[in-house]
Amino acid sequence: MKRRDFVAANLIAAAGAALAPARLLGDDTAAGGGRIRQSIMGWCFNPMDMLKLAAECKRIGLEAMEGINSNLYDQVTGMGLKISLVGSHGFATGPLDPNNHPLVEEKLREGIDLAVKYGAPNVITFTGMQQAGISDAAARKNCLDCWKRVIPYAEEKGIGLVLEHLNSKAHLNPDGSVHPMKGHPGYWGDDIHQCAELVNAVGSEKFKLLFDIYHVQIMNGDLIANLQKYQSIIGHYHTAGNPGRRELDGRNEINYPAVMRAIKATGYTGYVAQEFIPTSDDPIRSLEEAFAVCDV
Repeated sequence: MKRRDFVAANLIAAAGAALAPARLLGDDTAAGGGRIRQSIMGWCFNPMDMLKLAAECKRIGLEAMEGINSNLYDQVTGMGLKISLVGSHGFATGPLDPNNHPLVEEKLREGIDLAVKYGAPNVITFTGMQQAGISDAAARKNCLDCWKRVIPYAEEKGIGLVLEHLNSKAHLNPDGSVHPMKGHPGYWGDDIHQCAELVNAVGSEKFKLLFDIYHVQIMNGDLIANLQKYQSIIGHYHTAGNPGRRELDGRNEINYPAVMRAIKATGYTGYVAQEFIPTSDDPIRSLEEAFAVCDV
């Protein structure tokens, strides 16, 4: 075989492997438990109708949805899907600023009640954005004070709060503007180790870390080492390809089959939610491929 033919054959094989079910890409027999339980963040597929998306999720094999309007919960659960994560106060209006505490506590409690009603395991929370005049020490105290007032209610109701780490880098659109959802400049909780420390400081089994693989890759890297390090406090996962929060295909730098096998090996049994922004002309095909890549 000529060298160019050998190279071409291997490129074709690699491309096929990128779209194959992850369970075919390596031996994950040492990683006990069932298949990865997959969910989807609905907002990434806007402006697609969320009920049509729900039907596709059911067909593909995803178990649940999140990041959709709670007005749709009855219809989505009626289709046989679950709600994997309930929203709350948003990433910009966080407990870092004490002026936000009344709203944050109200939204977290409302989220907990919704989670109870629909059988969702977790409600999301964030630190919020850096504020002039609020030091790191004050920000830490403000966040902890707020969460500690809510966590007894979460414990009483049996619902988890999960703190999401976000990347704080500016990601530019082709026109030079900042993309609002690929990065979050000014977000205070942008270090995975800092967020883990906050989780440990709250000191509750119902307060855990939302490990967003895309954001951690950008800010800290060492994905497998970090998820192994913090496995005992991780309550939820999000995915996306990097760079660009794109599909989980061969254009992204994250080896998702290996990461998924590492997650399984920790004994994690919660949800992994697909949170990539489709770039193809066929978003559902992109979702099918992402499901297959993570189906270990």
